[in-house]
Amino acid sequence: MPIHYDTLLNFPIPEIRQRLRWQDTALYALSLGAGQDPMDAEDLRFVTEGAAMRALPSMAVVLGYPGFWLRDPATGVDAVRLVHGEQSVELHAPLPTEGEVIGRSRVTGLVDRGAGKGALLYSERVILDAATGAKLATLGQTTFLRGDGGFGGPDGPVKKPAPEPEGAPGIVLDLPTRPEMALLYRLNGDHNPLHSDPAIAAKAGFPRPILHGLATFGVVGRALLRGVCGNDTARFGRMDCRFSAPVFPGETIRTEIWPSAGGAAFRARVVERDVVVVGNGAFRLAAPAAAG
Repeated sequence: MPIHYDTLLNFPIPEIRQRLRWQDTALYALSLGAGQDPMDAEDLRFVTEGAAMRALPSMAVVLGYPGFWLRDPATGVDAVRLVHGEQSVELHAPLPTEGEVIGRSRVTGLVDRGAGKGALLYSERVILDAATGAKLATLGQTTFLRGDGGFGGPDGPVKKPAPEPEGAPGIVLDLPTRPEMALLYRLNGDHNPLHSDPAIAAKAGFPRPILHGLATFGVVGRALLRGVCGNDTARFGRMDCRFSAPVFPGETIRTEIWPSAGGAAFRARVVERDVVVVGNGAFRLAAPAAAG
């Protein structure tokens, strides 16, 4: 069944209520490699319970997650051929380490690139504090529907990526991934077998399971938090990027950062293969809290 523009644009994605425990916050950080150095006091704040515990800002991507809703045949999408193309996260306040949150997702745009050229689906998820109704984070995602072009939809508007930086980066941070990282990361709720089953990975054309794109996003987010924000989660504003190649668990992700007034440009590559895995990166510091 081909895509029906109005049906997919208004598809009823379920609202999700999630009870967040400090153990979930610690698991997310551990699944991104935090805590590998038992003497790194800054890193330990993300994996250890107590008043000093902090949530990694990128954890917003696993909160209020509605599951793989595009797999529903009613969407008309060829779910086997879709690719996660771009991701953004904007923090409106530091994330809680425990409590109840609400995730509300919606499709915000759909672009037809033509028959044989696929389509672009833009979606948004807002994360709210269930107790107060306060907005915690807004997530944006671009999904490339490789098998679904030519359905008669509009050919724009198309989101413009941030420009690639020029010259040498001002900050370079290498963060290792562990061989079992994808198996840990899937415990956050993304159980796609592409990241755990060698046979499924082989059918998709990979020599072994690949790391979740959002795990790569989180590792790069850790580098930005450390390199630009001094590990102060209250300074983390917004992060946008485009995925360009997969990471294999066990590889080292090198984040290259070009600081600027109010933020930074960035990209990331795998050291072992010298392949850019994240590009068109733009980071913005959070606005200073109002006095009083």
